[in-house]
Amino acid sequence: MAPLNRREFIKKSSLGLGFAALPVPVKFLWMDNYISKRPAAGERKFTSEAVEKMIKTVKKSIADEELAWMFENCFPNTLDTTVNFYEKNGKPFTYVITGDIDAMWLRDSSAQVYPYLGLANEDGKLKKMLKGVINKQVECVLLDPYANAFYKDASKVSEWKDDFTEMKPGLHERKWEVDSLCYVMRLSYNYWKITEDASVFDADWKKAMLLILQTFREQQRIESKGPYKFQRSGGNPLDTQFAGGYGNPTKKIGLIHSMFRPSDDATFYPFLISSNMFAVVSLGETAEIFSKVIHDENTAAQFRKMAQEVDDAIQKYAVFNHPEAGKIYALEIDGFGNGLFMDDANVPNLLSIPYLGYRSKEDAIYKNTRTFSLSKSNPWYSEGKWARGIGGPHIGEHKIWPLGLIMQALTTDDGEEIVSCLKMLKSTHAGTGFIHESFDVDNPKDFTRSFLVCLGKYPFWRTDPASSPDKPWNPEKKILKMNLRQSGGSIVRLKIYK
Repeated sequence: MAPLNRREFIKKSSLGLGFAALPVPVKFLWMDNYISKRPAAGERKFTSEAVEKMIKTVKKSIADEELAWMFENCFPNTLDTTVNFYEKNGKPFTYVITGDIDAMWLRDSSAQVYPYLGLANEDGKLKKMLKGVINKQVECVLLDPYANAFYKDASKVSEWKDDFTEMKPGLHERKWEVDSLCYVMRLSYNYWKITEDASVFDADWKKAMLLILQTFREQQRIESKGPYKFQRSGGNPLDTQFAGGYGNPTKKIGLIHSMFRPSDDATFYPFLISSNMFAVVSLGETAEIFSKVIHDENTAAQFRKMAQEVDDAIQKYAVFNHPEAGKIYALEIDGFGNGLFMDDANVPNLLSIPYLGYRSKEDAIYKNTRTFSLSKSNPWYSEGKWARGIGGPHIGEHKIWPLGLIMQALTTDDGEEIVSCLKMLKSTHAGTGFIHESFDVDNPKDFTRSFLVCLGKYPFWRTDPASSPDKPWNPEKKILKMNLRQSGGSIVRLKIYK
């Protein structure tokens, strides 16, 4: 997020994710004493008995002391440092900053609290806080569905106040990203599925969901370009848009235009496929709420209709024959036959398709796409002495995002591959005990954003969109019982060829 610079492991690819005894300073791999990096109890923003109990339980189940220490630091970090819970007229609201920036991103706030959903029924205080996040997100959407980041204090003046777009009081940034609204729908849906609490679906929530549907319709741009445009001066092409702020030309095929990616970087072709996939899933989930809870079949049908339109267009226009990977999804398209062949670590991306619930891990096109994403065919894939994975243009070449490693682990059932990802995460925290935004693959000390909270919980919490959305990270119990300490100060070779 500007200006703070938030910017074949299978046989067919060149990676294989096998590590060949690479030299690593031992002090980076473990320490004699693992002292908690959490704030003192009296300085924590929010506490949950269920979360504290989970920390103790999971720590005991993890044999690797350093990994257990990282879990203790990372898992509660959102509650410890970023949550501001309050009430207005008896209604709970929760303002969640992204970490080092005093603003609430719709995407980040959802990702930050999502792992706590599975504990909501064990802790009424936590449940109320989560409900507050949904209420705050609804308030944000009603203020401006095209904005990506908001302030709690509407009188605060944004550093982006001079952007060429309709900036309103209370907005930190107004980058139109399809996934922002998808994350709002996703959090609401999974809160309801787990807690069975439908009280959050009040008049404001229904109004916000209808506004989301309207916004998606506007950004199909079937009849006009719609009300949104965005440009920013300053010279960084990733922070502005083409063609007067409307983006590059497109053929109107039913897909939703997104002016920015989940990295907050500008799209090149406005049809961002991974975000449209996310929209298909989220529209369907919201339709279920309108049908089963609100008993409004007409509105449910509107959400389903749009989901089907977008899905049909993805399958018709976004699948290409790649010369090395075969049939894969392009990250971005324009509908005229042009596609952008890359993957970015930020979620939603192509790697995350099963995590989103759009297609299964066994889907043939997804498997090819995953091979592409995690290989040198992807221009934003990097490998070095310490790690190998996906980065993105936001932080430049030779750096990768831990989020890419995390999503790689979340989209496989291969135990050795998961262990390999965990080893890379564990050996690249640069002695801090926290997961960073990005780091140089040859020097983990060269990292960006030491305080990016939304990444801290992913490695330890598995999500299965097909069933209960949140479970303790435990694909194979034996993995938690492993000691991942690298012997001899070097990364142990792990082969994950099938």
